[in-house]
Amino acid sequence: MKIGFIGLGNMGRPMAENLAKAGYDVTGFDTQPVETQGVSVATTVTEAVRGQDVVITMLPNGAILQSVAAEVLPELEAGSVFLDCSTVDVASARLVAESAEEHSVLPLDAPVSGGVGGASAGTLTFMVGGSETAFQKAQPLFDVMGQKAVLCGSSGSGQAAKICNNMILGATMIATCEAFALADKLGLDRQSMFDVVSTSSGYSWSMNAYCPASGIGPQSPADNDYKPGFSADLMLKDLTLSQEAAELVDADTPMGARAKELYEQFVNKEDGRGQDFSAMLPRFEKRGRSRTD
Repeated sequence: MKIGFIGLGNMGRPMAENLAKAGYDVTGFDTQPVETQGVSVATTVTEAVRGQDVVITMLPNGAILQSVAAEVLPELEAGSVFLDCSTVDVASARLVAESAEEHSVLPLDAPVSGGVGGASAGTLTFMVGGSETAFQKAQPLFDVMGQKAVLCGSSGSGQAAKICNNMILGATMIATCEAFALADKLGLDRQSMFDVVSTSSGYSWSMNAYCPASGIGPQSPADNDYKPGFSADLMLKDLTLSQEAAELVDADTPMGARAKELYEQFVNKEDGRGQDFSAMLPRFEKRGRSRTD
């Protein structure tokens, strides 16, 4: 199987390299100079995708995805797969899928969970929208790049699952950080806090697998000065997508909306840009209840 991979950034590059390590013929393209292991780097998008069985994209937003798809889809042969692993708005995913079908190309929207660490380790989770036929063709690639792929429904369903998942993640991380900050001020030892919450009804992924308190629980960005595994900037992007989607379908999501507001403030008005999304903990540590900005 020959693969074209568009977008060799922090996520795309290790994903493409894992495919190459597994023996696939991978040709990549990125707008920025990039060094890769085992991946042939093309000088144009067309060169990277022409004659490929599968084209994978990992791109920043829906507008760029639509632009790339318009350039790529006419170059693909009928029956090939266009597999988008970006996190974008549902509307863009569905528009690209419609265009792919017009070119007799099989579309899949398959955003990922697991961050840069998961991309490097090949342990991502893929939330997939599209046909069963396309999903089965891409399954061997999912098996290389990740630990699980779930077909969630028709085109756009993968993006819907991703933004719902990350709306939960954003809200639970804020609650976890708030609770640690409160525990500190109440004089509760952080290890005791973790030992209780991680084994009782406060259990969550944010607490148990990605604890925002340094030296507590498994290794996490909190133990590396909050250098991002998943940045606050990307969390803000996903929460914004969730609220745009909620607006379109008239869904009441007050906690998701408030989480988006807090990350927006953290990233754009405080020092959150470029930090991990769990760096909300030192943010709350610095603040008292009287603060309302």
